[in-house]
Amino acid sequence: MRIAGIIAEYNPFHNGHALHIEKTREPNGGCEATHVVAVMSGSFVQRGEPAILSKFDRAKAALAGGVDLVIELPVPFCLASAEGFARGAVSLLDALGCVDVLSFGSESGVLPPLQKAITVMESPRFSSLLKYHLSMGISFAEAQQKALAEIAGTTAASVLETPNNTLGIEYLKALQAIGSAIQPFTVKRTGVAHDGMTPMGDLASASYLRTLLQSDRLLNALPYMPAGCAAVLSDAAEDGRAPVLAKTLDRAVLAQLRRLSLEELQTVPQLSEGLENRVHNAIRKAGSLDELENSIKTKRYPLTRIRRLIWSAFLGITEEHVSTPPPYIRVLAANERGKEILSVAKPAAPLLYRASQVATLSPVGQRLWELETRATDLHALACPVPRPCGTDQTTGLIR
Repeated sequence: MRIAGIIAEYNPFHNGHALHIEKTREPNGGCEATHVVAVMSGSFVQRGEPAILSKFDRAKAALAGGVDLVIELPVPFCLASAEGFARGAVSLLDALGCVDVLSFGSESGVLPPLQKAITVMESPRFSSLLKYHLSMGISFAEAQQKALAEIAGTTAASVLETPNNTLGIEYLKALQAIGSAIQPFTVKRTGVAHDGMTPMGDLASASYLRTLLQSDRLLNALPYMPAGCAAVLSDAAEDGRAPVLAKTLDRAVLAQLRRLSLEELQTVPQLSEGLENRVHNAIRKAGSLDELENSIKTKRYPLTRIRRLIWSAFLGITEEHVSTPPPYIRVLAANERGKEILSVAKPAAPLLYRASQVATLSPVGQRLWELETRATDLHALACPVPRPCGTDQTTGLIR
């Protein structure tokens, strides 16, 4: 048995995801995984918005697309920076105690350029240059690339120009930071770019598919998905569970945000450096989420970061939620091979299959569960046909 871990959002699951899993399983491809476990974002995603489908539907689609076991990445890490997202997900894979390799897609397709970048980024000179460039008012991503280029040259720094490389670097850093024995493996991303809006053959980006779904063009999206995943999406759409749209919650989000004091905003992770004042003032003027986001964003604080901060504040995420690794491992879905993974797991945190187990968790774990269920209930309110509260309590392991 060789177990590969994948970190994903499957928002929604498409043919490119299936190709990644296929490459991870190839017997002569370097990874040679026999079993695949995915750490998947729950009700909200790293782009700073609600997932287009519920986590339960996306877990079903993951099984249909070739994953054996799906575990949930808690919402505070889903709405964190790339570093926080990677740290939370890698910690969960490591905590299972049986994962051999972390497989991730990258534009590079090989590890050495990513590892070289990390070596430079850990140097004192890089840290000094990064602070200097940030003081110029540019974004963190741009400052990182400029600092890396000054030390290692533009070719070495070019790995930070693409999103999958950048996230891959964070995965490698997280593995190193926690001293994990999990070995990294990368699959070259082919075909459509991460946010590409033009399909190539039967490959399309998740961004393009979400655009189709948001404009009521379900049938146009289905050819870019494995048949089983397309069936899950079609069923969800027919039942009024998808697509989930952030704008549905506009007034609800604004109403909750207007209730927050400046002191409460200051407890939101990464809301500091005076940005909390800008957010606090904008909340009191905006009449829509779009207006709020656009009134806060600057060159230094890009839209995606602002969206993550807004949803984190809305959900009540605080520094406590991200200061330690996830305190439990929530199992969403498993097939027979997934059960085999669980049978050899040596978990460093409690495995959570059903709501009745929550009472056995630590106080920190129980508070995280309460936050998670709140996020799920609010996500359910954004469905085309609003769903009732309580799905986290009533949905068991998806098989």
